[in-house]
Amino acid sequence: MTAPAQTGAAWVPFSATTRMSGVDLSEPLPRSLRKGAAASVADWVREHGGTVPDELEEVVGRISGAGGTPLAVAEAVDGGARVLGVIHLKDVVKPGLRERFEQLRTMGIRTVMITGDNPATAAAIAAEARVDDFLAEATPEQKLALIKAEQAGGKLVAMTGDGTNDAPALAQADVGVAMNTGTSAAKEAGNMVDLDSDPTKIIEIVEIGKQLLITRGALTAFSITNDIAKYFAILPAMFAGVYPALGVLNIMRLSSPLSAILSAVIFNAVVIVALIPLALRGVRYRPSTASALLTRNLWVYGLGGVIVPFAAIKLIDLCLVQFVPGI
Repeated sequence: MTAPAQTGAAWVPFSATTRMSGVDLSEPLPRSLRKGAAASVADWVREHGGTVPDELEEVVGRISGAGGTPLAVAEAVDGGARVLGVIHLKDVVKPGLRERFEQLRTMGIRTVMITGDNPATAAAIAAEARVDDFLAEATPEQKLALIKAEQAGGKLVAMTGDGTNDAPALAQADVGVAMNTGTSAAKEAGNMVDLDSDPTKIIEIVEIGKQLLITRGALTAFSITNDIAKYFAILPAMFAGVYPALGVLNIMRLSSPLSAILSAVIFNAVVIVALIPLALRGVRYRPSTASALLTRNLWVYGLGGVIVPFAAIKLIDLCLVQFVPGI
């Protein structure tokens, strides 16, 4: 929002360092106004020769404890400065946000809220939204340091943000998602832009990524075990005539070397076609931990890759013997 034009006014933009914004007026009387974090405004009042009332800390603490954001307003004129009052801003937690964070926990993802609010306000909001942790009064440098520390611990970090102050952290994160309503700096720093401006859209991003990974893992597990099973079916039947001792490995009791090879070739052609829809659609992802997903893949697709070829090749062998004379 553009500040209204006013003669003799010098606007002071908000900074994550000063945590204040305001205006310096020269008409009709020289004076300065500041609005921002209570601690920063209180320091500014003292620097300009004013005193801070004792009740300021009490009011700020009451607002913060209720989950609100206190913004102190002060003015400085010739001869001193004073606190004018405190504005109470209330952050509204979106409906369903708790459930979304719980879903992230089920997926094995830890959520951290990074905010410029004071610790009391941040703690109240974090408890209401049920995030795993929070960082209060965060500067761009602190956001960046937090992400680097997590990455140094071997973790993948995804971040959502919308402000210019979020740009360094968005660029550093393994996955940076900028809000469509955010600044140009945030959009340029992120890997992608969420057109819905929903911070929890990271859930869909993770789901798509994990679905791709588990689909590839499922197809790989099935292919490896499937090939092993086919070799157990073909090799004993092929070489049993030359090496009779290998006959004990012909556990499927295939009719002949020719029927064994034809059965394996037919099965291989059929199974490749059957796997195409699975590869295109992908394996359905259910929120779970990485170890649980791996176990499920091994049981369903790994064990399935062993059982299916044995059963299918034996069935094809029986059909060949029944319907193809001389095989």
